Amino acid sequence: MIVGLDVGTSRTRAVVGEWNEKGVVEIIGVGSAPSTGLRRGVVVNIEATLASIADAVEAAELMSGREIKDCFVGVAGANIEGINSRGVVAVSGRNREITHEDIARVIEAARAVVIPMDREVLHVVPQTFIVDDQKGVRNPLDMIGVRLEAEVHIITGSVTTAQNLVKCVHRAGFQVERLVLQSLAASRSVLNPEEKELGCLLIDLGAGTTDLLVYAEGAPYFTSVVPAGGAQVTNDLAIMMSIPMDLAEKVKRDYASCWMLALDADDRFVLPGIGSRPPEEVQRRKVASIVQPRMEEIFALARERLDKMGHLRHVGGGIVLTGGGALMQGAPELAHAIFDLPVRVGYPRSVGGLVEEFRSPIWATGVGLVLLGSESATAEPRRGEMRGQQAVKAQAGERIERKPKGQAIGRIISWLKEGFF
Repeated sequence: MIVGLDVGTSRTRAVVGEWNEKGVVEIIGVGSAPSTGLRRGVVVNIEATLASIADAVEAAELMSGREIKDCFVGVAGANIEGINSRGVVAVSGRNREITHEDIARVIEAARAVVIPMDREVLHVVPQTFIVDDQKGVRNPLDMIGVRLEAEVHIITGSVTTAQNLVKCVHRAGFQVERLVLQSLAASRSVLNPEEKELGCLLIDLGAGTTDLLVYAEGAPYFTSVVPAGGAQVTNDLAIMMSIPMDLAEKVKRDYASCWMLALDADDRFVLPGIGSRPPEEVQRRKVASIVQPRMEEIFALARERLDKMGHLRHVGGGIVLTGGGALMQGAPELAHAIFDLPVRVGYPRSVGGLVEEFRSPIWATGVGLVLLGSESATAEPRRGEMRGQQAVKAQAGERIERKPKGQAIGRIISWLKEGFF
């Protein structure tokens, strides 16, 4: 059984998956609970966060009929940063043949970058390998060469942010198998190999933050976070319309649009009365005039970060929107206007057992955590072999078949701690 726990700013979602008799992962339960203990992806209230985690997991347990003990936890926040690095080693294999150990050593060499003491490495994802002067090698295993180089994408996060999140999960009564970047998990469930190969931009529109992840030639090349999301839109509506936050959230979800051109002038809805104030008819264009500028600002900040680093030229496969904000009417049209690129909404790809009700962008991270967790828990190679071969397969988008034999728990845990998929 694999459990993905997506601890978000507005809601915490748990997704439970298990292997069927054919060795394919199926979703057997989901759970969701309001989250009030996070702000912009960072824990600010331990008690509120652990209560939200416990409620979401309990709901997933009731649906699945399973007892949950451990989970793969998604991590986000404005402190997430990604850097690209390169490592080089001499091939030590017999007859200059590249082995799993050589691949593991070169990835370790690429990982050896100086980062501040208050940050930790979350992921090291191989992008490409170079054998002598031959570039663009996806899997150098068994090739002949003298020098092996690796280009990797290193994702780092705040140590205290991760520790506080882990503490919340532990105090809720569960163990953390591994922390996984939320946008990386979402990309696993909504992107296809062709998009990753052509180059695409994943925009995960959450409540507290908007996560950016650029793929080029099948591997991540840029990671960033815009510290604004759907919660800011809700706050704008509450202030400008003088309504409570819960009603503003309902208006945003049911009537808001961030593309005013799609609305008719006579398109209206009834705003419920508040206190002594009677119900009133409100033009949807009035709501759009509040929502659209904020969404434009979020997309413009995202484009500015990509332009600054020169990564927009890699996005040949278009843009994929996911997360709760992707469900807002007009979001694809607005993103297309800002980026001048094809845009689609990313839904979790077909996973056995996932009913239509939960096949939504809001579940993309949770489903992706289950898929990544299932891949990491199904292999049984030696540690050095896993760190090389598994990393290559992960960056190539290959599915790792489940082996029927039982796995040694100690070996799995030791590998998970290595920091690779």
